[in-house]
Amino acid sequence: MATARQQPRARGGAVAEALLRRVFATVRVPIRFRLWDGTTVNVGGRDCAFAVVFGSPAVFRRVLRRPTPLRFGEAYIGGDLDIEGDILGAMRAAEEIEHLRVPVRTRVAVLAGLLRV
Repeated sequence: MATARQQPRARGGAVAEALLRRVFATVRVPIRFRLWDGTTVNVGGRDCAFAVVFGSPAVFRRVLRRPTPLRFGEAYIGGDLDIEGDILGAMRAAEEIEHLRVPVRTRVAVLAGLLRV
């Protein structure tokens, strides 16, 4: 029975990883994300002094529906998301995210993918 629980979680983590890579494909600063299941995803390069930690699939879905610094900030203030490490580095990444333009085709694919997370 434990195996049945682990498989959907692993699949959800794999889908979430692919979505993060797709949404943040154009960022020019390194950002590390850690998912609720411990999966680590690096975008924009490997050397990152901070990690954005999603506490649950629900907060991941909420933030990824519209990945803006405001959404990240609201989740952080609400305690649903954490920033570990260099907070100033995370603020620089937020500035990069502010200018992120996700194409419509990618947004539609992400919305569909969020149903599997």
